[in-house]
Amino acid sequence: MSTETKSKSEVSSLKGGEFIIRTTDPNSVFTPEEFNEEHRMMADMAHEFLVQNIYPNLDRIDAMEPGLMASMVDKAGELGLLGVSIPEQYGGFGKDFLTGMLMTEVLGAGHSFSVAMAAHTGIGTLPILYFGTPEQKAKYLPKLSTGEWKGSYCLTEPGSGSDALAAKTKAVLTPDGKYYVLNGQKCGLPTQVLLMCLQYLHK
Repeated sequence: MSTETKSKSEVSSLKGGEFIIRTTDPNSVFTPEEFNEEHRMMADMAHEFLVQNIYPNLDRIDAMEPGLMASMVDKAGELGLLGVSIPEQYGGFGKDFLTGMLMTEVLGAGHSFSVAMAAHTGIGTLPILYFGTPEQKAKYLPKLSTGEWKGSYCLTEPGSGSDALAAKTKAVLTPDGKYYVLNGQKCGLPTQVLLMCLQYLHK
């Protein structure tokens, strides 16, 4: 096995923080110098969004002003920031992994807004994009990409912490299709968010 082949094999099997101690192929690493003009333009747009909308409102955000964070997510949706990784057929930009990574890096400087943003675009939307049925994608992704519907991920439970595989809470649709019956426990705010999401998704 050649050195190059071995390195690429090692790269594909790296887990967690193994990149710190294992040999990797330099050709598999990208640097800022490789960003093209489109990458830089989108990064600039994301940074300008933070400058205009987030940084001037940090005190209001920290005070958890009702409706403020949702309005910020709406503004991000208007610019297309929520749909960077969503295919064009569902109302997104359909950009590659590198673009999505760069946007996440830039918007990560947005204080607590970056948490709401990541929850919506990451754990709230990507599972539907990756694992949803065609019907689910057509129903949810267009509204998630604009921010009309907000995505979230209600994980923490008293008996399992943040162990997703140990979660017990279930939402079961009633036979008449009008309501969801929740059985289980979530800690604090996630319960309220879960109820809001169910209301959105049932519209």
